[in-house]
Amino acid sequence: MPIRGERGATLRRGRTLVRQDRGQAAAPMIAKEKRKLTAWVVYSKVISFWAPGVLLAKLGGMPDPNMQQAWREKIALFSLIVLVCCIVVYVTIFLAMTFCPQDVAKKQSNVFQIGDQSTPNTIGILGYAYDTSSAHWTASMSFTPTPGQDLTPFFNVPIPSECNSDKLKNFRAANYDVCVDNNGNNGCPLGDVDKGIDANGLEKMDQRPIGYDWDKVGSGYFVINGEVLNLTPYLLAVDKKAAKGDMLDEAIFGAANAGLVDATLLFQRTSEMKQASKCLMARFKAGVLAKDTPGCFAVNLFNYVALIIIGGIVLTRFFMAVVFQYFLSWQLVRRPPREKIRPLSYNAAAPWTGKKPQTGGAAAKLGKGDEDELFTIMLVTCYSEGEESIRGTCDSLCLTDFSDSRKLLFIVADGIIKGSGNDRSTPDICVDMIEQDEAFLDPQPCSYLAVAAGSKQHNMAKVYCGHYCVGDHRTPTLIVVKCGTPEEQEAPKPGNRGKRDSQIILMNFFSRVIFNERMVPLHYDLFRKVHHLMGVTPDLFEIVLMVDADTKVYKDSLRLLVNCMNNDQMIMGLCGETKIANKRDSWVTAIQVFEYFISHHLSKAFESVFGGVTCLPGCFCMYRLKARKGNDWVPILTKPEICEEYSQNVVETLHEKNLLLLGEDRFLTTLMLRNFPARKMMFMPQAICKTLVPDEFKVLLSQRRRWINSTVHNLMELVLVRNLCGTFCLSMQFSIFLDLVGTVALPVAVVLTYILIVRACTTKYNSVAAYLPLAMLILVLFLPGVLIMITTRKWVYIAWMFVYLLALPVWNLILPVYAYWHFDDFSWGETRKVQGEGKDKGHGDAEGTFDASKVPLKRWEDYERKRLRSIRRKERQDQQFDDGSSYNMPTVDDSAKAGLLKNSVEDSMYYESHPGYSFMNDSTTNSVYDSSGTIGHYPQQHPQQSLQQHPQQYELQNYPTVNSNSVYGNDPDPYGQSYNDFSYPGGGQQQHGGYDDFGGHQDQQQQQQPSRQRPGGPREYN
Repeated sequence: MPIRGERGATLRRGRTLVRQDRGQAAAPMIAKEKRKLTAWVVYSKVISFWAPGVLLAKLGGMPDPNMQQAWREKIALFSLIVLVCCIVVYVTIFLAMTFCPQDVAKKQSNVFQIGDQSTPNTIGILGYAYDTSSAHWTASMSFTPTPGQDLTPFFNVPIPSECNSDKLKNFRAANYDVCVDNNGNNGCPLGDVDKGIDANGLEKMDQRPIGYDWDKVGSGYFVINGEVLNLTPYLLAVDKKAAKGDMLDEAIFGAANAGLVDATLLFQRTSEMKQASKCLMARFKAGVLAKDTPGCFAVNLFNYVALIIIGGIVLTRFFMAVVFQYFLSWQLVRRPPREKIRPLSYNAAAPWTGKKPQTGGAAAKLGKGDEDELFTIMLVTCYSEGEESIRGTCDSLCLTDFSDSRKLLFIVADGIIKGSGNDRSTPDICVDMIEQDEAFLDPQPCSYLAVAAGSKQHNMAKVYCGHYCVGDHRTPTLIVVKCGTPEEQEAPKPGNRGKRDSQIILMNFFSRVIFNERMVPLHYDLFRKVHHLMGVTPDLFEIVLMVDADTKVYKDSLRLLVNCMNNDQMIMGLCGETKIANKRDSWVTAIQVFEYFISHHLSKAFESVFGGVTCLPGCFCMYRLKARKGNDWVPILTKPEICEEYSQNVVETLHEKNLLLLGEDRFLTTLMLRNFPARKMMFMPQAICKTLVPDEFKVLLSQRRRWINSTVHNLMELVLVRNLCGTFCLSMQFSIFLDLVGTVALPVAVVLTYILIVRACTTKYNSVAAYLPLAMLILVLFLPGVLIMITTRKWVYIAWMFVYLLALPVWNLILPVYAYWHFDDFSWGETRKVQGEGKDKGHGDAEGTFDASKVPLKRWEDYERKRLRSIRRKERQDQQFDDGSSYNMPTVDDSAKAGLLKNSVEDSMYYESHPGYSFMNDSTTNSVYDSSGTIGHYPQQHPQQSLQQHPQQYELQNYPTVNSNSVYGNDPDPYGQSYNDFSYPGGGQQQHGGYDDFGGHQDQQQQQQPSRQRPGGPREYN
């Protein structure tokens, strides 16, 4: 800032937004201060102790300590994933085996109840039921047993083999003969048990054991491990006195005297007691418990709770997705009513307020858009795609039902790159598709701060300016070609910095425009050309639509997404449905069709009810640059904290690299949710695009490796955000936690699925509990089919669902295991191939040292002042050359009268006659680039595409105030609403206090010193 009293002091910087006006910033995910020794680092070193650094360097090919640490962290993460998988397997299969063994569990569901009215004439012997209706007792006494009575003590049961162990020789109860007169039965009157059953005419009724309820376990009966024992004859035979020093007798009589029914714990203290319990069960068994043991009860309770929670979440997701599809989404995509339309706003205190584009401006020929059409940037990021893909994407964007005066096509070519199979470089393909504006036919490279480490942090780009013409549309277009610095021109991919860097160019540009912060030369060049093409300053733009270069959007998609933004000011991000364009190319594309469908219509639709879609796909998504808040507005995507963290170039840990280098789209969504948890991320199924998916398995493997690893690390960050929507099990945080566990447990999920299928086929269904696994299997596998029938009514997706189910081992086993083992691979692999390129190493490695002096940072007014100086200096030089005199040179006027804060024909006289002139061409300034030479291969516009040969494309575009195809006339709204006589305010005539055709305020043009509104406040249309 110039010191007061010096030249330029009259140019003051107006206040827009200040940082103190914004709320408390969220804690950054990428810490700036790196701690060398953390608990995670210690754990990674401990878990990988068996692989010393020397071994990794010599045999593993990892001489760099950072590579070694990344490998150790991969092993640590892999070990945690294995632990989670083991826990899932244990809970699913082995938990029941531990607390409710199979033999006990079978008895609980397969018992024979006796002793009630339904089973008269039944008795029990050694735990099994016998019929006494045809019995003829051989006993000398009169004998009439009661129904359900245990007659085992009336028979002479031989000593079983379980009691012949040497460990039991000191235990009296193991071998004591209970057939004595004082056993309560006068000995064993019915003889040996083997012969007595047949001799007395007893018939076995069932192969199932006799079941006892707890209330039927009376005095003299004990329960050991679910077995019911009748020790009454033994207690009477020994006169109810325990033998001294006999541990087994002490346990029996201790339980009898204490009235303890379940004596299991008393017989589990030593190995001798465990063996003794088996002996007692073989001698004195009366039956089994018909009710669950505590262990079985706990297991069943856990299973029921898990079933209720998981089944409830699955059903809730299903029904909420259906509700969103049928009721909520249609309300958002309708054209907004008049009361919901917010007037356009701009920074009233910014120094460029009221300035018209001094290049003459092509925007006057674009016409005006509808009142509800927000100024929108359509960002297309290109890398190695072919002309057909890029042209298809641009055609679909320009042909959308949206006025050309309200949309700007913004293409970024990521480096001087020639894609595999292409005959030209990607920048050449992009530039050849537009009609360049005559004012900027030969742009010069401009420096900017790139998202890279080391010397690559300095990058240069050229901005081509023109129009993309297709059909009746002539869309303003900017093409940013990242061409690289002079030092990297011999490198394989000069200028390439990655997709995140391409997005940051746009985000940083609008962030600095909104706050009037210092700009790099590229930002100022973008400002001038946006102003020239659109006739408005960039601060009027509110929306950015991000599209990949191999994606085609439907004609109404842009309009529908903007409608959502107008209808709900709390929406900060949107995505539509992505369909597959090449679904029948190969089996690889076929297995992805249903996966794409269900991820949108089930997962994203459910998350939209909470307003928390966890991933807006980069191939088709929309963000707010800024949002209205009362009479003011706040930055959203352009929030400095988001731009700063998203442009983080120092990434060291494995977690940071997986966040920033592999899944930019998901990381940006995570950043937005962390910074604005009260705002909404939504999915709109009515807005549709089609994209190309990998058709080779190696490409799919590489793509899903990046996606799965990025998903795991982003969910680890999101699960810590506590103030997301919902509560407890019906909250976004709990849903994210389940998604995280489900993602890391994918390898065992498919194994458990097939085990469940086998069990479902072999289980005997004789109780309600037996049907639970089958119900869960049907619910998980076939509920999406019901969703298909309800939402799309396209039966072909049922066929795609079965194709997907056949490929479950690929989705749940092969891809996740491959991804987890490659946690330390940060390259894009086979996804985007460049001609002659070897293995991609990503963008995270530092090379050289960054020289900050090569990238100047100045405010817009400083750049503008410098440009005006250059114009006046050039005027004086031309005047001197014409007059032949060099005396009485005028002093340069560097004050506000120089045209910085008002429109001045005199100040722009030379610029009008030389529209392509830039201050960077002036040799007397500190140019950031030597304009006399060229760097590398820069695309040039072909002469046959000159605007002079197509004058009719300028003359025929007389856009009316309301588009003829617009529903804002008298045509009915296809989404259920109709508007009559809804036209632009004033019938296209400018009113006092409104905007002129160039975005300037008329009051400011009529007065030299207009009254200022509160800094940061919007100016509204009247």
